[in-house]
Amino acid sequence: MTPTTSFRQKIQRRPVHGVLLLDKPLGLSSNQALQKAKWLLRAEKAGHTGTLDPLATGVLPLCFGAATKFSQLQLEADKTYEAVLLLGQKTTTADAEGEVIETRPVPEITPELLESITRRFTGPLAQVPPMYSALKKDGKALYEYARKGIEVKREARHITIFKLNMALAHDPRAQAAIKIIVNCSKGTYIRTLGEDIGEALGCGAHLGSLRRIETGGFVAAQCVTLAALEAMTEAERDACLLPPQSLVADYPSVTLDADNAGRFLSGLRRRGQWGADASLVQVYGSEPAAFLGSAHICADELIPQRLLSPIEVQDILQSSRRTTEVLTPVSVAAASDPMEAGSFQH
Repeated sequence: MTPTTSFRQKIQRRPVHGVLLLDKPLGLSSNQALQKAKWLLRAEKAGHTGTLDPLATGVLPLCFGAATKFSQLQLEADKTYEAVLLLGQKTTTADAEGEVIETRPVPEITPELLESITRRFTGPLAQVPPMYSALKKDGKALYEYARKGIEVKREARHITIFKLNMALAHDPRAQAAIKIIVNCSKGTYIRTLGEDIGEALGCGAHLGSLRRIETGGFVAAQCVTLAALEAMTEAERDACLLPPQSLVADYPSVTLDADNAGRFLSGLRRRGQWGADASLVQVYGSEPAAFLGSAHICADELIPQRLLSPIEVQDILQSSRRTTEVLTPVSVAAASDPMEAGSFQH
């Protein structure tokens, strides 16, 4: 049975809660990758945390069930990309999928020139989004206009390139190529950055390849591929899920006793000595030990923000027990090092 055939079969959905760190393959849209992972997990509810172009590969956190309540944090997160710029040619889409519209000679690329370009494109920038993007204009994605040859006026957006590394690379598809590693704010278009760098060099450029290697603290080494998921049993797939609280793991935590936990889950503010004011904290119950949601602290009040339902809390506790039972000693040992264990991290 082919993956395509099985993907279309009707399946019995189930509640699944957690984060799957997917290494998105080349050629699939983010939504296509999400739907395949959702089918493999038989999940009822799922969403991704920001699109990757079909041309791009790499880290794509997928949220299931209760984890979808915290996906906005990943949408807002800084990201790191690795890309290859093919110099000397511009294309209609600013990447290798488009048609070549201009060819120019490439100047000598010296270390001094690369250093100058790096400085120029590091820091706060104003970037005009490309026409081939999913941004909406009058309810339609810009790429729909672009495919009809219609140019739509776009306002420049303010982004930040926190760090940019550039080095000469070899690629048989171009006169010359540059490999770049970009750590940037949300909303940065690497295709546009590559095209702008090409213009700064005077020869034009387009993206030959693009890989997201980090987003919001999650790195490529932690990811699992769709091919690997397909080869797993359902229990092994479940073991690949990070818990929903992994999306808020960098924030302070508060633990509540049983009485306060029940009231908090009902949406009630709790007064107490919770520590300094904070815009976001992760909240846990103590009996049983369970993730309850997120809140903020203001003037000794713990104010609920995103809450799990009691049913979701119970589902997660039961799933955690099942996962612990099926993990082999080898898997448990590997999970102690997230960089080695990949997505078998809990």
